[in-house]
Amino acid sequence: MPPRNYPAREPVAGYVRTGERIPRRLRSQEEKRPLDRGEVWREARAIIWERRGRLAIGFVVLIIGRLAGLVLPASSKWIIDEVIGRQRFELLYPIAIAAGVATIIQALSGFGLSQILGVTAQHSITEMRKAVQRHVIRLPTATFDSTKSGVLISRIMSDAEGLRNLVGTGLVQLFGGSLTAAIAIGVLFWLNARITLVMIVTMGAFAVLMAFVFRSVRPIFRERGAINADVTGRLAETLGGIRVVKSYVAEPREDEIFSRGVDNLFDNVKKSITAISATNAATTILFGIAGIIMMVMGSRAILAGEMTLGDLTMFIIFTGMAAGPIIQMASIGTQITEAFAGLDRIREIRREPIERDAEDTVTVDTIRGDIEFRNVWFEYEPDKPVLRDVSFVAPAGTTTALVGPSGSGKSTLIGLVMTFNQPKEGTILVDGIDLSTLSLSRYRSRLGIVLQENFLFDGSVLDNIRYGRPDASVEEVKRVARIAHVDEFVEPLEEGYDSIVGERGIKLSGGQRQRIAIARAILADPTILILDEATSSLDSESEAKIQDGLRSLRRGRTTFVIAHRLSTIRSADQILVLEEGRVVERGTHAELMALDGRYRTLHDTQYSLETDRFVNPGEELGEHEPETEPIPSKLVGERDL
Repeated sequence: MPPRNYPAREPVAGYVRTGERIPRRLRSQEEKRPLDRGEVWREARAIIWERRGRLAIGFVVLIIGRLAGLVLPASSKWIIDEVIGRQRFELLYPIAIAAGVATIIQALSGFGLSQILGVTAQHSITEMRKAVQRHVIRLPTATFDSTKSGVLISRIMSDAEGLRNLVGTGLVQLFGGSLTAAIAIGVLFWLNARITLVMIVTMGAFAVLMAFVFRSVRPIFRERGAINADVTGRLAETLGGIRVVKSYVAEPREDEIFSRGVDNLFDNVKKSITAISATNAATTILFGIAGIIMMVMGSRAILAGEMTLGDLTMFIIFTGMAAGPIIQMASIGTQITEAFAGLDRIREIRREPIERDAEDTVTVDTIRGDIEFRNVWFEYEPDKPVLRDVSFVAPAGTTTALVGPSGSGKSTLIGLVMTFNQPKEGTILVDGIDLSTLSLSRYRSRLGIVLQENFLFDGSVLDNIRYGRPDASVEEVKRVARIAHVDEFVEPLEEGYDSIVGERGIKLSGGQRQRIAIARAILADPTILILDEATSSLDSESEAKIQDGLRSLRRGRTTFVIAHRLSTIRSADQILVLEEGRVVERGTHAELMALDGRYRTLHDTQYSLETDRFVNPGEELGEHEPETEPIPSKLVGERDL
């Protein structure tokens, strides 16, 4: 049957449909777009306004410090002209004391400024990280399928760092530099307006240069964040899959991939260094020209009696005070540019739609667990259906098993039950209510899940078992651990249930991780239970033990089971056989065997393989094995030993 062109279901008002396919990834370095300065600036202003109290205090302290910093350079004129030139030694100590006091005030204000604004900056960074993390973990699962974890981690941790330059010392120092430069230029006009005008022309040329540099450097820094995220993501994958890397002797290939990434990062840094170095060189030339002009015009002004030696000395010092903040502003401007680039990337991810309940969602007191699929279609890519017109009823408290070859749609169907995805067409009903109108958090709180690839957090066995119920007592944990046979390998350990499992449970075997996941599901006391190859990592002896626990767990709960070993689902209330996204057969084990159809073929093929011992007892069997080359007799003999 050719793919149907069917209309998309309209989402419930105010509800972003969970798991809906997102057509694009978050931007990488290859996907550039212009910085929306207006939106970024509005967001920056909101952040600044939120911290306006501390920033105001910082501005006051900064003004005091900057004014105090003018006393020492200003005293040079009176020292040269009055104390030395006119021999007025009685002024020496008062001027020295005033300069000393001003210096102490300047130092204290600098310390206070760092304390006030440093804390403000770190608080803003912390709050931004919290906000981005809250948003990211509520994004649809499709986002995580299409975006590297390194990109998301970079958005949460690295991009928020730039806030220190907005609500920390950066923005205030930019204002302080402007204030110092303005006062210094005013003093220069008072000393000699003609020379000052020439200096302003030189500084104007410098300002034009800075504006050009900012425009050039901004995209470089924006690109650097994306490159760094990609490199971090790939490195995390490599370290997380280090056993696979070593098994396939792929270290050289990973070396090459990482080298290519850091080389791209180096090229980006080199561009920024080149731009900044060129700016510094041009700055040196401009201020060199300014120095020569001051030397010539100042000397002529002294000879003409228009200035004293003290005036010229003070003019030179205040020219440096006007130029210094401008140079500082160039550096701070670059940092603020980085902050804007980081805010731009954060703004992008925060605009991604999250999973949320509609305002008019149905909140029910209890969920019985009646699940019904009505003519459900689903696709990941347009016009390529993965599920086709699937309809069935799973009454509350019954077990529904899903079998079929790889790619037949079993996991996709489970994803719909778990609300990780939404149907393209058709309806899923829970207790007679459209699932898309139910409260998402309420529904998921009644789910228990044991997946084919179980994830454990780097914590204790106790914490992992009660992840779904953090308030569960130790006795409750131990009770479910006994049902799942976790106690057999945990209690002999020195630290027992406080033993650390390692990142992703790396310190445990696959079967041990599986048992902890089953215990976690039992403790959650779900209404609807998902078992995706729940015993796939267990040997025959462990599987036999745990089947009893699973039977008691399934009792009274609506259970969906994906199983490759058909012998494990004989007790299911109904078995759905899927092929190419369709339910081709349904019934109990006995009914399907009597039907002598696809299920019977799968069962007999698997039974014959087990009889011939092509696999070891307890190993998973493929449900639709392709024809392969005969295994050399030597290898067969080794396996049979």
